[in-house]
Amino acid sequence: MSSFIIALIIVALVLLLILYGVHIGVSLLATSVLGVWWMTADFSVACNLLSTGPFYVTFDYTLSVIPLFVLMGLFANLSGASTDLYRAGFAWFGRLPGGLGIVTTVANAVFAAVTGVSIASAAVFSKIAIPQMMRYGYSIRFSSGCVAGTSALGMLIPPSLILIVYGFLANESIGHLFIAAILPGIVLTINYSLMIILLAYFKPSILGNPLIPEKMSLMDRLTALRKASSIIFLVVLVLGGMYAGLFTPTEAGAVGCVGSVAVMIVKRLFNFKDLFRTLMDAGYTTASVFLLVIGAMMFGRMLAMSGLISDLSSFVAQADVMPILIVASICVILVLLGAFLDMVSILVISMPILLPVINQLGFDPIWFGIVVTLSIETGLVTPPFGMSVFVVKGSLGEKASLEDIYIGSLPFLLVLVVTVVLLLLFPSLATWLPMHM
Repeated sequence: MSSFIIALIIVALVLLLILYGVHIGVSLLATSVLGVWWMTADFSVACNLLSTGPFYVTFDYTLSVIPLFVLMGLFANLSGASTDLYRAGFAWFGRLPGGLGIVTTVANAVFAAVTGVSIASAAVFSKIAIPQMMRYGYSIRFSSGCVAGTSALGMLIPPSLILIVYGFLANESIGHLFIAAILPGIVLTINYSLMIILLAYFKPSILGNPLIPEKMSLMDRLTALRKASSIIFLVVLVLGGMYAGLFTPTEAGAVGCVGSVAVMIVKRLFNFKDLFRTLMDAGYTTASVFLLVIGAMMFGRMLAMSGLISDLSSFVAQADVMPILIVASICVILVLLGAFLDMVSILVISMPILLPVINQLGFDPIWFGIVVTLSIETGLVTPPFGMSVFVVKGSLGEKASLEDIYIGSLPFLLVLVVTVVLLLLFPSLATWLPMHM
């Protein structure tokens, strides 16, 4: 049997194991070893791959950015920064048409600049934003859909866990990816806000029966802004220092961790019990991501050995189809995968196959990374298994049905699709900043 056919069988076997509930990292590792053994008919070669591959993958210095940014986000959440941020947004934007929806959007955008994880944003703002929105007359559908939809900003606005993993898999600069995500993140935030304002003017029934919050004095608004200064301090410290060239993304993660702890100490919220629990949570998250990355790299080596990747790249390059349509097809596939799998898993499964194709077509891998991130994020609010929707449902319990959350998130899903199309039509949205910095 040819190596090409063996590789196809192994890919099908991976999907089958995942459907049966086997951990994706374990599935990738096991099938990689099996594939190499099958192709070489030498079990020692497969064992050598298993013994040396994980070491060389995790030995990369750039991967240390993952636990650092995860830890920074957890520390920032412990400090109460998310609550302070929402209150400040409420004070300044709450009286606009659809104001609390815009507050949730802006708060998610700023919170994303600290956490880098969409699921975290969905969980946090389910507890903070939805009760406040319902108190002021917003429907449960719109409130829950707004939190689920705008949580997509968590994985786009840097620092982003998805962009870190993509940068490692694609061998691209994480700093360049972070810079490239700034304009698309701003565009998505503006698109969400415009959509909410348009609904408030032309279809107010979708929002429910929103009440205008009481007017706050300038002093009250400045006080709310001052209380949110801690998270603004972290954003400026980490992103400002990184873009100014003061430190690398990895060093920025370390600086952010120290800054988050400093905020907790200043607010007198630091205690060793929370510290231990947070370190354990960060360790669990990091171990899970590292297992997936190791599995992805070994899976990629197996595919490269089989010749499947080179054959697929040659086939796509010779196909009589517009290259941008191929990328659009990839986006559709990623959206569908995003409705079933978590974000990092989609990356580690698909990128070893897709990246050589993109390089063969001559597309900028930095731009493609932003397109991939937005496409996967779109899948997080896509029926039937959108992860963000399930997180919001888990936080709300019986207060909202899955149907309500899905219906409420439909306008936000449409905005995500429009933003992906804008990126396909205008690649400079992602490439302009990296070229000029």
